[in-house]
Amino acid sequence: MDYIRTDADGQLTLTQSTDFLMIPSCLYGFVNDSTSTGRSASGRTVIRFSGSLQADNEDLTCRCCGTKMHVNNHPGITLRHLPFGGYLSDVSFTRTQYICPKCRNTRMQYVSFKATGHRITVELYQYVCDLLACGTYTNKEIAELTGLGKNVVKSIDKARLQELYTTPDGKLIKPTEYAKFLGIDEFKLHNGHRYATHIIDMETGHILWIAGGKKKQVVYDFIEHVGLEWIDHVEAVACDMNSDFQEAFEEKCPHIQPVFDYFHIVKNFNDKVVSEVRKDEQRRLYEEGNIEAARALKKTKYILTSSRETLQKKDADAAQERVIHKGSSLFKTEDIVRRSGYEERYDQLLRENQLLFTLDLIKEKLALAYSRTDECPMSEDIISIMDMCHATGNAHLLWFERLLSNHFEGIIAHATYDISAAKIEGINNKIKTLRRQGYGYPDDEYFFLKLFDMSRRDYVRNPKSHKFCD
Repeated sequence: MDYIRTDADGQLTLTQSTDFLMIPSCLYGFVNDSTSTGRSASGRTVIRFSGSLQADNEDLTCRCCGTKMHVNNHPGITLRHLPFGGYLSDVSFTRTQYICPKCRNTRMQYVSFKATGHRITVELYQYVCDLLACGTYTNKEIAELTGLGKNVVKSIDKARLQELYTTPDGKLIKPTEYAKFLGIDEFKLHNGHRYATHIIDMETGHILWIAGGKKKQVVYDFIEHVGLEWIDHVEAVACDMNSDFQEAFEEKCPHIQPVFDYFHIVKNFNDKVVSEVRKDEQRRLYEEGNIEAARALKKTKYILTSSRETLQKKDADAAQERVIHKGSSLFKTEDIVRRSGYEERYDQLLRENQLLFTLDLIKEKLALAYSRTDECPMSEDIISIMDMCHATGNAHLLWFERLLSNHFEGIIAHATYDISAAKIEGINNKIKTLRRQGYGYPDDEYFFLKLFDMSRRDYVRNPKSHKFCD
């Protein structure tokens, strides 16, 4: 393929035989004299458009004294341009350095199509921004598509996010709409027990605030950020058992009702009560010499912590001979394991152990309590559970009784404010996915901005099957 010069301003022209192809480039003022091909450091083919830059009348006049400027030098510059399919491209030209003969002030010729802060064209800069805004590609993939370095892509992305979510002085933009319900939770930021806390709008799922740490100060800073007039519209906040969050809202905004949802109550019950009781019972049976009963409790944690509906679903799957996946690959035909009898084994464990039977009654009572829509019957259910825990005298169940007692008001508030931590936990999973895709983000500010942007995008299943221009 031969390349010829075009007379059209801001266009690149390729020709083969008598067929012409005009490529819009927005390189206004650039005159394409010749084109060649070469190789990049990564081995990819690079199409280089060489030429010169036309002078602008504004460049010829000194901005300090108004004197006509003289030419001082002709330094060359190369800008990376848009890729063409699998090929990279760049624009190479000379620009003029001017000097004022009167005040000796120098100025470099202005390049209208050069992106600020980068040796790339504005068109390539916008193309990278479009790929980043799509949310389909990681920074590494965009770097491979455009031929840019990962640090350049990160710099462009950070500037894009700062423009969207921060003010010119670097502060986070305040939410424009009021929120009725909030959600708050902490997530792991880095190894070494370093955490950050995010506060979201429960109706939209948008992250409103992120800060390092998981103490009261995070809530104080958020209230200061949005202002008391904004916070007056909030009615309730869904949170876990972190007492710092609850106390901070009660201190600063007593009108906001903390709500503890079913997920966190059951998680505490399964982790701190059911699992520990199973271990204690197994240990007790071994000490009493009842080896067979002790062995029956081995590998039963999943059965004991699952709901009866989950066990019935597992049995139904086994009855239909569904193949069990192991990781991302299937078992070989001879290694396929079909499990069944979950509910039957669960009932057998309850018949053989009175304490496990009590745990099952508490689980059913908890499910019933969280189905209530009136605080009075829900409070009666929770008090009944506390009495059952107290009657056993078991240390783990007594701990659960204290947990319910200390959070009683926030638990029964669920009957009035039917909100859960489902959106918060969903965002936590997105955070883990984003961190894994990026192989970690040492820049906390950039990571937080990515999370703000992520929470404002709708989830699309298998996004790479959709067109980029949607």
